[in-house]
Amino acid sequence: MKQIEVVAAVIHDDKGRIFATQRGYGDYKDWWEFPGGKMEAGETPKEALKREIWEELETRIVVERLVETVEWEYPQFRLIMHCYLCHVQSGRLELKEHEAARWLHKYELESVNWLPADEAVVKRLREGVTKDSE
Repeated sequence: MKQIEVVAAVIHDDKGRIFATQRGYGDYKDWWEFPGGKMEAGETPKEALKREIWEELETRIVVERLVETVEWEYPQFRLIMHCYLCHVQSGRLELKEHEAARWLHKYELESVNWLPADEAVVKRLREGVTKDSE
């Protein structure tokens, strides 16, 4: 089975909200996810994440810490997703690839239909647990 390694940004603001994006394409169109994308050869996860967020949202981020690495088997491929807690350094989070976005409080995280792999991260966020706090 094909394996894909990606990075995802759990972008938070000073109000404790999390930025969620809605896919506008593919098999999972209209599902919600944390923004990010594939790592390129020679990139560290943090470098890839900064590049992907710039490409998708024209925003510079500060990568804080690892929240979770999720391994998930979709019907077409096996996903390894490194999810990092981040905050905006500069930019307006302008949607280039997604059809919608929302800032969600912790209690609102279940109000959208998350991709299966992202749901594991949502659960960890609801519990208030990150790798650094364990």
